[in-house]
Amino acid sequence: MNLRTTLASIVAAAALITASGCAVTRDQSTVGAYIDDAAITTSVKAKFVENKDVDASSIKVETLNGTVLLSGFAKNSLEKSSAEKIAMNVKGVKSVKNEVLVRP
Repeated sequence: MNLRTTLASIVAAAALITASGCAVTRDQSTVGAYIDDAAITTSVKAKFVENKDVDASSIKVETLNGTVLLSGFAKNSLEKSSAEKIAMNVKGVKSVKNEVLVRP
């Protein structure tokens, strides 16, 4: 019984270590960079919600090392360009890749 408990503890510890390491596996050097990117993503999404020209639920935002990737769908080219401008004006954003598609 004691061997089972020890073995279960080892497996749980290995899983925990592996899972916690996954957060910073996207070519980011530190946990701080990952947290900064999460904050940028949250800020961009919040700005989308505040803006009437952008449908926040239709545009996905991802951030990696300060580069924001926008994807999803826009109703028109104005919405697509507005989303890019909003993202570019968020503190910490180095560049924006706008892969939003305009739906006819």
